[in-house]
Amino acid sequence: MDNGRLDLNLLLTLEALLAERNVTKAAARLHLSQPAVSAQLSRLREVFDDPLLIPAHRGMTPTAKALDLLGPLREALDQLRIAFHSHKDFSPTRDKLTVTVACTDYVQAAVLMPFAVALRERAPGVRLAIRHLDPASMEQQLSRGEIDLAIATPDPSHAHLRTCHLFTETYVLIGRRDHPCLRSGLTAEEFVKLDHVIVSPSGGAFTTPIDEALAALGHRRQVVMSAASFLFVPEIVSSSDVVALVPRRQLRSQADRLVLVDIPWLSEQFDISLIWHERSHGHAGHRWIRDLFVEVAADEGKRVRMPDLARAGRATKADRMST
Repeated sequence: MDNGRLDLNLLLTLEALLAERNVTKAAARLHLSQPAVSAQLSRLREVFDDPLLIPAHRGMTPTAKALDLLGPLREALDQLRIAFHSHKDFSPTRDKLTVTVACTDYVQAAVLMPFAVALRERAPGVRLAIRHLDPASMEQQLSRGEIDLAIATPDPSHAHLRTCHLFTETYVLIGRRDHPCLRSGLTAEEFVKLDHVIVSPSGGAFTTPIDEALAALGHRRQVVMSAASFLFVPEIVSSSDVVALVPRRQLRSQADRLVLVDIPWLSEQFDISLIWHERSHGHAGHRWIRDLFVEVAADEGKRVRMPDLARAGRATKADRMST
């Protein structure tokens, strides 16, 4: 078989001929003229080096090779039709789709957890693959189709990638519930004297952009621990006197174990966006997934708890009374 001479139109003609076993009927099915279908049949015979359909008393009879081709041909064309249909239209209750998302562990906790719950309820046929975000290779992974979406802070140098803003994240200071030094209205001088744990995704660093902001104010905090993951931080904070600045949305399921204190004079924040490649922009299923991310992020934003300043005040007062 000469694969270089095969095209989709020829395969569609072969499918119609094998179904109708009549050139005239196949032509009507394909909305083509009879001579055009006859010409394509001649090309198919050359490509497959086989008569494929032999004239009979009524219509045409497929050869053994044609019958062998019938099953795989239908399956392949059906898969193409499904892919084409899902690209234009998507039914979350019926269609199947696999989506690969790259993000940090913080985003997994703040965004992926509620999204996964909503996804299972609304689109049971959609499978979600979660990968750890590698900023250095994210662009290549998106372009090669290794990942379909990234959820991260957009990089201005990736202007060719498509983005959709999900939310602007702010920080909140956390400590254990009976921490002796946490209260509302902490000054910068009091803040930097606390023992801090920070997150260094690359590992081992003891400074973050927060420290640059503090330096601009003339302060330097005491960083006593560097963690590789945000998910580790609430655990160590809840069982020691170290404190941490963490993204507010990370605490959606952990705030009851901690004291949360706003630091209004430290206005650091960052944006979280959906990031995807042009190759998946028009796909109806991927568009539905992106819309669901936007909806879930908005709903979660309404549920984010403000710092429990009263609890922080009570803990400090109780500690003073016990001394």
